[in-house]
Amino acid sequence: MTAPARTGRYKWVALSNTTLGVLMSALDGSIVIISLPAIFRGIGLDPLAPANIGYLLWMILGYLLVSAVLVVTLGRLGDMFGRVKMYNVGFVVFSVASVALSFDPFHAAGGALWLIGWRVVQAVGGAMLTANSAAILTDAFPREQRGMALGINQITALAGQFLGLVAGGLLAEIDWRAVFWISVPFGIFGAVWSIRSLREISTPRAAKIDWGGNVTFAAGTALLLAAITYGIQPYGGAATGWGSPWVLGGIGAGVLLLVAFCVLETKVAAPMFQLSLFRVRAFTAGNLAALLTAIARGGLQFMLIIWLQGIWLPLHGYDYEKTPLWAGIYLLPLTVGFLIAGPVSGYLSDRFGARLFSTGGLVLVAGAFLGLLALPVDFSYPAFAALLVLSGLGQGMFSAPNTSAIMSSVGDHQRGVASGMRSTFQNSGTSLSIGVFFSLMIAGLAGSLPQTLSSGLQAHGVPADVAAQVAQLPPVSTLFAAFLGSNPVAHLLGPDVLARLSPGDAAALTGKEFFPRLISGPFHSGLVTVFTAATVMALVAALASVSRGKRYFHGENQ
Repeated sequence: MTAPARTGRYKWVALSNTTLGVLMSALDGSIVIISLPAIFRGIGLDPLAPANIGYLLWMILGYLLVSAVLVVTLGRLGDMFGRVKMYNVGFVVFSVASVALSFDPFHAAGGALWLIGWRVVQAVGGAMLTANSAAILTDAFPREQRGMALGINQITALAGQFLGLVAGGLLAEIDWRAVFWISVPFGIFGAVWSIRSLREISTPRAAKIDWGGNVTFAAGTALLLAAITYGIQPYGGAATGWGSPWVLGGIGAGVLLLVAFCVLETKVAAPMFQLSLFRVRAFTAGNLAALLTAIARGGLQFMLIIWLQGIWLPLHGYDYEKTPLWAGIYLLPLTVGFLIAGPVSGYLSDRFGARLFSTGGLVLVAGAFLGLLALPVDFSYPAFAALLVLSGLGQGMFSAPNTSAIMSSVGDHQRGVASGMRSTFQNSGTSLSIGVFFSLMIAGLAGSLPQTLSSGLQAHGVPADVAAQVAQLPPVSTLFAAFLGSNPVAHLLGPDVLARLSPGDAAALTGKEFFPRLISGPFHSGLVTVFTAATVMALVAALASVSRGKRYFHGENQ
């Protein structure tokens, strides 16, 4: 059965269906980010109120966190009970959750909890799709074509993260529920198509479920990522929560559980994950490079959104409410780079191996970060777009060959769990990037923003005590205001303070230039720190990629 499947029509059916699955999953991971203002307006909740920041964070991160936690377990279950079965169930779960999300019956906090809960369910379906799609493709394609197939599949997933920004902006203009409706027809179509056309090529290997490994891994990863997420929220008088005993305790408990997971996996007969795979240099180096690249890419995505929405677009005449949509549009050159480089580098890596393309791609990514560092805050868009294309080309060159090398380095009976672990590193990197880069940015703003903001407000008639009080508010609120396309000054001051000012001062404070000009200096200082850290991560990832060794397939001697 394997040989015909790899030489006939089936492999192209598998490629097209799994590409639809990962596109839908990736797009839904980012589509909500841009749609959050419309969603929260729809349920009647202010996401920037201090008591509601938690709802905001979990709407953004809940999907990513659940995906990161579950993909290894679901990949392992695919190895045991059938990858196609798990993949088909993923389509069904995803579609049901999309329907439930669009029919939120509650308002305010209850509405937010409904959405967060069903986003978690949706993430379970998405994790079933992503955990098994690469394994299904690796089964279906001969090794001399895997790079091309996985390249198309993975680059579509990366492109989906940024296309979701545009789709979310467009759909939110129609109705916030349309953000969730869009997934329903694609989910139903994909489910029927996969059930009718996909088939098991590898033979499932029944084994006992490793409950100890599953529980310790899921709990440890969830605690660690959740604690890092709460680290960006203010605690006491501090701008971030890294000194909070809950954050420190969560990180410590998460690390201990992951250590326990590693110990347990060496003791059981049928472990959830074969730690011996880390003896394979191509597998270890590829996953380390993927983790570091995902952290750098996540930082790039969120910092560019804030840069565009909070500063550049308002300075160029765009209303704050329109900036989420236009930010997605102005980031499209990044997607163009993905789509050009991914399939081409995947095809060439089938002939020449992954190391040259993956390493070269990461060097381009580092170069793009350095180029962004050199840009002024109010940049010329052609230069900005060229750097986005360069970054997209580099990430496309890296991702496709790297995924192919990882999947080819393991045996066919371990491809599900290997795909899950690869996805865990990638999704965990995105979650980590939010904690790491937002914390770096908040720390940079906390040092200079209060004085700059207080002086600017007083210059336009805001009483000194009110200006001082506003300036001492946590910078995270200001960042999220810009991130959500809300006028930060109008939100910080509120209608009561603005009503007491002269019409000229009120108009100047809430205009399109006051806040962007005010924050440009502090923001650029934080941006230098963030992009410098991202450059270092990209270069370390390139070193890991170089260390993968020569071209390697499972069963061959390294």
